[in-house]
Amino acid sequence: MLVRVVPLLLVVCGFVLGLFAPATFTGAPFFAAAPLVAAPFASSRVTAGVGGLAVVGEILLQVIRGRLPTGPFLIELSTVLTVAALAVLINALIRRGDRRLASVQNVAAVAQRAVLPVPAERIGGLDVAAQYEAAEADAFIGGDLYAVQDTPYGVRMVLGDVRGKGLGAVEAVSVVIGAFREAAEQEPTVEGVAQRLERALAREGLRRRALDAFEGFTTAVLAEVPRGAAELRLVNRGHTEPLLLERDGRLHVLTPGEHALPLGMGELGAWPDRAEIIDFPPGATLLLYTDGLSEARDARGRFYDPVARLSGRVFPHPRALLTTITEEVLRYTGGATTDDMALLAVRRPDAPAQGTTGASAGAAGGTGTAAETEVGAGTAAETEAPGPVTPRESLDNN
Repeated sequence: MLVRVVPLLLVVCGFVLGLFAPATFTGAPFFAAAPLVAAPFASSRVTAGVGGLAVVGEILLQVIRGRLPTGPFLIELSTVLTVAALAVLINALIRRGDRRLASVQNVAAVAQRAVLPVPAERIGGLDVAAQYEAAEADAFIGGDLYAVQDTPYGVRMVLGDVRGKGLGAVEAVSVVIGAFREAAEQEPTVEGVAQRLERALAREGLRRRALDAFEGFTTAVLAEVPRGAAELRLVNRGHTEPLLLERDGRLHVLTPGEHALPLGMGELGAWPDRAEIIDFPPGATLLLYTDGLSEARDARGRFYDPVARLSGRVFPHPRALLTTITEEVLRYTGGATTDDMALLAVRRPDAPAQGTTGASAGAAGGTGTAAETEVGAGTAAETEAPGPVTPRESLDNN
């Protein structure tokens, strides 16, 4: 509203001041400024209208002051006419640039949906939500990635962060996502999926090495929720540690038992991936995120701590969790984030009310975690402070 009113106020001010000011005063600067102010923000029709109003105001003012048809009047009138014409031209150029920007944004949006499609809210019996927040204004996609897929072996997911930015990072994202989609359907273990991603990045790096444009360094977490099991299988390749939020607000940091190099660095050393098994009781939510979250800073340079801020809180759905995180990070940083942020949350729904206790106890593999949650037992476990979870190694690799 202020932008729309300012050009009219300039015309009014030029007319009023010119009418009551001394004879040596001219309102031409105000009349000339009005269309220039309107040009970047208003439509072409409004800009031309403001320019015409400024010309009429200048003529009417000089008629009242009896300066027609003197030389100073003609100079002032030609100045206002020239500036008004330039304002219309500037407006046309800005509108043309806006149309081009809108076209580029539409292409970027389509590219994002193609490379990082929004996952369904329900996949393989799990509640799913994903969020991507680009650090650059008007950007849609960068070097962060995520994917969730229902496979014959269970629900598999990946979240990662490609080194670097720009088109090279986006191309690496497409390679990782494409390799994951294929490997998730074919590989019987999540370790096998990780090795397929490693080979895909190495192959693409060799093919593109001469161009020196491929970003082959990718930190990633791969996760699998096997069918009919209340557990997670995780492979962490140098990525930020995931979080497990239980239904009662307890939070666990899923620290890997053995740290591994990121994907694409296999030439520095080779060793077999070992999936780590984590209990995944009913009502629990797995949160995967990139360092755009953990490295977000406030005005004093302090990092955002997701562990401290999420511990003890309960969220009814993964979407509510991601919405809360995004809003809090924007407030925490004042909207000035410096890195892209990708979030992926997967929740195992509560077990049915009838026969829940027995089913949960059996699915938990005798650990008692899910059973304690359902029947209210285990007071000591409920008061346990948030901390890292020590995973079990996958039996598939012993």
